[in-house]
Formats: sequence, structure tokens, C-alpha cells
Amino acid sequence: MANFNKVLLIGNLTKDPELRYTPQGVAVVNLRLAVNRRFRDKNQELKEETCFVTVVVWNKQAETCNQYLCKGSPLLVEGRLQSRSWEDNSGQKRNVIEVRAERVQFLGAAPAKGAAESPEEHPQEPSAETTETAWLEESEDKSNAS
Repeated sequence: MANFNKVLLIGNLTKDPELRYTPQGVAVVNLRLAVNRRFRDKNQELKEETCFVTVVVWNKQAETCNQYLCKGSPLLVEGRLQSRSWEDNSGQKRNVIEVRAERVQFLGAAPAKGAAESPEEHPQEPSAETTETAWLEESEDKSNAS
């Protein structure tokens, strides 16, 4: 059976990159990417949904991302899905699926620091307290109001 693991995403950063170094001195940065999807529902009403994805970038490319990217920066990411698991401080087993970047392409200028941003262009991630269901209901309420 053939296997294929390839991801292409275009979106905007929801916050500044988080650069750190491994004990061996290898650079790694986490990017939080918001990817929007616009579509028409069965009633032909225009809807929009946002998917938030963590992208992990390594080595020199990580340092370059940290240097030039900031919240709101548009970019294209090419990579693969990667799963990892660990045990948290309370002893619970945790799992996450992230995108392991193979290529990051900057797509234009980042918004000026301190400039007003449109919340529709750069949606904010839901807070940790917000459940997925509540967030989806809130999104539906906003689209029904327009």
C-alpha cells in the first residue's frame, strides 16, 4: 500500500514566532498559522471557518522565520504531518499532530508593528477556556448576523 504525507497551507501568523534551541544548539521555531476557508452553505450563504495549525520549523530556516516574521505575516508552508506524544506534569499522556515544515515561503510584507489589524483578516485563536463547540457556535452566530 502506498503512503503519502504532504501538506500545503497558506495563512497568516496568529502570533510572533517562538524561537528556541535544543540542548545540541539546533534552532527550532513554532509558528501558529490561521488558515481561512470561505464557502457557501446549502442556503447559498457565504460562510467562513478558520483552522489553527502549529507549524514546526528547524535549523537556519527557523532563525530566518524568527527574524522576518511577526503576527499577521502571510506565508505558504509546505511540509508533512507529524505526530508526537509526551507525559505532562500531572502524568497525563498528551498527543499532538503538527506540520513539520520542509519549506516556508513569505508571501508579501508583514503588517507594520503597531498598525491596526482587521480582526477578519487575522482572526484570534480562541482562548484555552473556550471549547471547540462554543467557538463553532459563536462563529455560526456571527455569520448568521451578517
